[in-house]
Amino acid sequence: MTWFKMISKKIIWLASYPKSGNTWFRIFLANVFSNQAEPVDINSLYDTTIASSRQMFDDTAGIASADLIKEEIERLRPYIYDHIASEAKENLFLKIHDAFTFTKEGRPLTSEKASLKAIYIIRNPFDVAVSLTHHLSVPVEKAVEAMCNENYAFCNHYDRLPNQLEQKLLSWSQHVKSWTDQTILPVKLIRYEDMQTQPEVFPESLNFSGVHVSEEVIAKAIKNSNFNELQKQEKEKGFKERAHGASSFFRKGKVGDWREELPMKCVKKLIDAHFDVMKHYDYIDENGNPIY
Repeated sequence: MTWFKMISKKIIWLASYPKSGNTWFRIFLANVFSNQAEPVDINSLYDTTIASSRQMFDDTAGIASADLIKEEIERLRPYIYDHIASEAKENLFLKIHDAFTFTKEGRPLTSEKASLKAIYIIRNPFDVAVSLTHHLSVPVEKAVEAMCNENYAFCNHYDRLPNQLEQKLLSWSQHVKSWTDQTILPVKLIRYEDMQTQPEVFPESLNFSGVHVSEEVIAKAIKNSNFNELQKQEKEKGFKERAHGASSFFRKGKVGDWREELPMKCVKKLIDAHFDVMKHYDYIDENGNPIY
């Protein structure tokens, strides 16, 4: 693998805490780029694959990540993105759930040399908690505890080899702030709730990314990536990104679903842990009362 080619800022990160609408946005993008009458296959999203893909790391590095310790993988990840950017002929979108963190060498995990911009998708943490509990097949109390854990990470098992690399998520509010407070690359934040009620966030995000297409293409892409279509496809042929043990990936996508499933003790715990960020993004009012 050659590390010394000219590196240009080619990567646009699609960043989010898990279960916040990242995959939905990726499917919208896939429909924009395909510009076909029929919806794209939800199992054909390689062009926006996740940054923590073990296969992508292994193929790019020419080294089996299974033979490396976590610290070695973390140190190499920015160089992986450098190489991917150096090979890219045009800007590319990569999904990422990692918080915006730095390696022990002081480099952003995402590589300051390879990164152009980021779109950060935020979702009401009450709804995230419910979606996460179904995704991980754990009690909702455990999902809420994870969202309040400053050291929480995905795929950090020692008893098996996940198909993704470890992803340091931190707590929910730390994750949000890690991306929105950093000053290394421009970030456009969009709320999951606005994606459902304010369709103008889609063309605004495309413009931010430097993607310019007609209103007709955007309207068709929104229609072809609506939640009913995603559920229909998953029911017919499954979805390869569905977590093991989860009954479905595209479960409901409903704003305010937490009111039916989230115990009040969990609501209080999330508010206590994330009050400032939730208030800043209008998920609670100044008195801590839920808005959505």
